[in-house]
Amino acid sequence: MSAPAPSSPVIVDAEPLPRQDEVLTHEALAFVAELHRRFTPRRAGLLARRAERRAEIARTSTLDFLPETAAIRADDSWKVAPSPAALNDRRVEITGPTDRKMTINALNSGAKIWLADFEDASAPTWENVVTGQLNLIDAYTRAIDFTDPNSGKSYALKAEDELATVVMRPRGWHLNERHLLVDGEQVPGAFVDFGLYFFHNARRLLDLGKGPYFYLPKTESHLEARLWNDVFVFAQDYVGVPQGTVRATVLIETITAAYEMEEILYELRDHASGLNAGRWDYLFSIVKNFRDGGPKFVLPDRNAVTMTAPFMRAYTELLVRTCHKRGAHAIGGMAAFIPSRRDEAVNKVAFEKVKADKDREAGDGFDGSWVAHPDLVPIAMASFDAVLGEKPNQKDRLREDVDVKAADLIAVDSLHAKPTYPGLVNAVQVGIRYIEAWLRGLGAVAIFNLMEDAATAEISRSQIWQWINAGVEFENGEKATPELARKVAAEELENIRAEIGADAFAAGHWQQAHDLLLEVALDDDYADFLTLPAYEQLRG
Repeated sequence: MSAPAPSSPVIVDAEPLPRQDEVLTHEALAFVAELHRRFTPRRAGLLARRAERRAEIARTSTLDFLPETAAIRADDSWKVAPSPAALNDRRVEITGPTDRKMTINALNSGAKIWLADFEDASAPTWENVVTGQLNLIDAYTRAIDFTDPNSGKSYALKAEDELATVVMRPRGWHLNERHLLVDGEQVPGAFVDFGLYFFHNARRLLDLGKGPYFYLPKTESHLEARLWNDVFVFAQDYVGVPQGTVRATVLIETITAAYEMEEILYELRDHASGLNAGRWDYLFSIVKNFRDGGPKFVLPDRNAVTMTAPFMRAYTELLVRTCHKRGAHAIGGMAAFIPSRRDEAVNKVAFEKVKADKDREAGDGFDGSWVAHPDLVPIAMASFDAVLGEKPNQKDRLREDVDVKAADLIAVDSLHAKPTYPGLVNAVQVGIRYIEAWLRGLGAVAIFNLMEDAATAEISRSQIWQWINAGVEFENGEKATPELARKVAAEELENIRAEIGADAFAAGHWQQAHDLLLEVALDDDYADFLTLPAYEQLRG
């Protein structure tokens, strides 16, 4: 008796969307289903391995470079694949979600690269997932325009040779897509985002002289990179494009990945483009992994942890050295400032800080860096132009002067700043305000002149959790306790009500956001990701 034919993918609990049939074709969904059946069991094993590794860190309070991969690190002969022309110059990259207006503005921004984000800058409503794919298809076929319903302003693409190259970021391994079932199981969001994008656009991008390029988020080990590499090999064969068409840049935004940078590049070497230093998620990962490691792992206020902190310096300098040793691009961190239309004094101070940050990165050997707003593109561009000139990158700067030891990466106590009461207040404020917007379907949110995404909320709730569990005493004599966090959160709710008015407050998700922040900040059982319980409450 023959086995039953595999069932077709099923879309559940989702209202039909305009033009969804252009994205959710039978052929594209069959490809996503094949990715799920082939690779989701391995993904499950890797998620279980994360938990085992976390338990080992809890036991030892340390990390080290892997002895079993020492030969890969010692072998100087291997390099990643040569960079395609479209990715050779990455001196400024702009990030943002894939809504229609952002798609046009990012492509037109003057940046070399646009990180088209289905991950931390996008709340994964079904509408955002599907219409984001549609917007990218429309951009590649030059069928995209947008008129702002409030201002009446119209947006259209510039000439093809003036547009940024797209590097698309799918969701991390830990998130499922609850609206798409295969054989009765939810499909990992990573396979939905990657699969739909790759299936529809791989050949189209090659015809445009570019290719399917990806940022890989939340990677925790070289084995997770190996899984992505196997996905790429299968996908390229499936749609009939040459092996090596895909290029992937891995975000080194977890502390465990920082110890496996060379191994990650090695696993992806036929498809690797570079590594990126992701600041907020990296700090969140340190708190998550070393949350029971005692006072020496307690982080101060997030804004006190600059990239010049010794343990952050070790991380970024090791990243540059590793990338250039292997022929890969090293991409720096985010300038998250959002210019004020009303306060030039605020802009002046912020622009000076952005310039100093980008000057430092360019001077350290990075090949490019991120900004969150088009007004920051010229500032970052000037910093890298001053170092690169006409060169597309500085991969020839090998940084052999850098010598980072395993202990340097987790020397959190090398930073002498302490947690403060205003830092607690800011963590509560930003956490509530971001989560409320996320629950409304917004993943990239301007808060206090900074563009915040899910990583922001993660570091905010993690610091509240850590400070309470470490018994931190603030400079005003108050001790971090659940009661104090609840008091600050209640005050913030009242401040928001006074700020926006009772009607707007009632129309929002403020109480829900307040409750969710306190749940993940105060529970004894630390949630691996805020977005897991938050996704259960996300409608649409």
